[in-house]
Amino acid sequence: MPRELVYAPEHDRTRSLGWLACAWIEHWAVHGPGDVQGDDVELDDEFAGFITDAYSLNRQGRRLYSRAALVRAKGRAKSELAGFVGLFEARGPARFAGWAEGGETFTWRGFTYTYSPGEPMGRPITYPYIRCLATEESQAGNTYDVIHFNLAQGPLGEDLPRDAAGLTRILLPEGGEIIPSTASSSAKDGGKESLAIYDEPHLYITPELRRMFKTVDRNLRKRRAAEPWGLLTSTMYQGGQDSTLETVHKQANAIREGRTRASRLLWDHRHAPADVDLTDLDAMVAALTEVYGPAAAWMDLAGIVENEFWDIAKDVEESKRYFFNVAGAAATAWTTVSEWDGCLDEDAPPFDDGDTIVMMFDGSKSDDATGLLGVRMSDGHAGVLHVQERPEDLPADQAWQVDRDAADLAVRTAFERFDVVGFFADVREFESYVDSWALEFGDDLLIEASTGRNRHAVAFDMRGRAQETTQATGRALIDIRDRTLTHDGDLRLRRHVLNARRSPNRYGVTISKESRESPHKIDLAVCLIIARHVRRLVLASPAWAKRARKRGGKLRVFT
Repeated sequence: MPRELVYAPEHDRTRSLGWLACAWIEHWAVHGPGDVQGDDVELDDEFAGFITDAYSLNRQGRRLYSRAALVRAKGRAKSELAGFVGLFEARGPARFAGWAEGGETFTWRGFTYTYSPGEPMGRPITYPYIRCLATEESQAGNTYDVIHFNLAQGPLGEDLPRDAAGLTRILLPEGGEIIPSTASSSAKDGGKESLAIYDEPHLYITPELRRMFKTVDRNLRKRRAAEPWGLLTSTMYQGGQDSTLETVHKQANAIREGRTRASRLLWDHRHAPADVDLTDLDAMVAALTEVYGPAAAWMDLAGIVENEFWDIAKDVEESKRYFFNVAGAAATAWTTVSEWDGCLDEDAPPFDDGDTIVMMFDGSKSDDATGLLGVRMSDGHAGVLHVQERPEDLPADQAWQVDRDAADLAVRTAFERFDVVGFFADVREFESYVDSWALEFGDDLLIEASTGRNRHAVAFDMRGRAQETTQATGRALIDIRDRTLTHDGDLRLRRHVLNARRSPNRYGVTISKESRESPHKIDLAVCLIIARHVRRLVLASPAWAKRARKRGGKLRVFT
């Protein structure tokens, strides 16, 4: 299934309070407002798995995750699941109480759970304080509605004093409380949270809502003994709005790429495949079946296709975000997630020693990334050969510089490993290196990067090549959309490509960062565009044709 998962290094489902949590929820919780209101809960395997993951512990029995994000399509009952977790945190054995030898039990009001050998045992939280975050002043939020219904009308509320479960606050008999919260009320509170539930943080796009998240998240550091954490349940975000969910997703990507030492985020995102034929009902239903998982059994998937994707009054891109659960592209995005992911070729062989390739190098001294990317001549397949970026978790006031010797070594290693027939390098801040590469490797290249008065085998000064770069950008986008450009799914390249924004000029449209000071880098996207351009220039060169004749025939190339 198309699924994006980020786990901590110590993640182990056998070392989790989640098994106890699932049994407790299925015993006590009932469905909240809706068609099945009041019915007993039976967690499907996917939701039970997420709960088990979210309650994973380290070897000392402390929570692995201080933040857990469940990102699912519209209608998947994410908010209700968050309500069940809130109930367990409020009244259940939600924190570690030692390791079981086997046979020990937890008993509460007729509920008994027997522990297996080595399983973590649970105890209730001392004074649980659960905050359910809503986006508008006038609403309590779907998650709080589920919690309130259970404690006002369900079996969990049978021992609550009269009027303890109110619309603005629930007071727990063992001590503790549950409250719905908005941007203004959360900012005024001193913060005693043991759990913060952020429902639909893809909507946290205003300064007030972003501050709400930051304020409450900061409050979660105040009660170390309670091991506070945050739960995010959401549909995927619209790119470019800088929502809280988009920010958390960037953290997840940084963890996956090893760009940060922070690892206490659980990220679980299920989405549709990249290459769905939107005109084929069967293909669309199959894609939605992947998206909704166990819930597909009771969803009207054909109805979603007809009423959301094929209704001309609806925005197809918005329908993809809500129901395919893919990030919507920013308004100025150069390409989309679906377009780029559709170019992934898992069957293409990785670059091998002796492969004939072309390369592009884009260097920086400190701020921007430094990258080297290759494109194989035979099939146009792209691969990252080297990249350096400022670490995500480095303090803003701490200086960082590119290791230029490491970049130089990467170029030299590439020339040793591969048959490099074309190599362009942006000269800015790497002038001496570019000259050295030209002297040492220029005779082996089939084309020159610069001709005329500024003739140079390698130097490609993009500051003076705007028309050529713009044309290369347009052609690369056509290749992406036609899927004649392939890649291996490298997460760093993907991030840089999706960071790229359209930048119109007198010659057409090229790419740029979203702003000059943006920390979101695009250097590998630039390398991709120019490396593809280098390949086309080599294919059209007399030297390439001459090389083919020397080898006894036409070189086989898939354009």
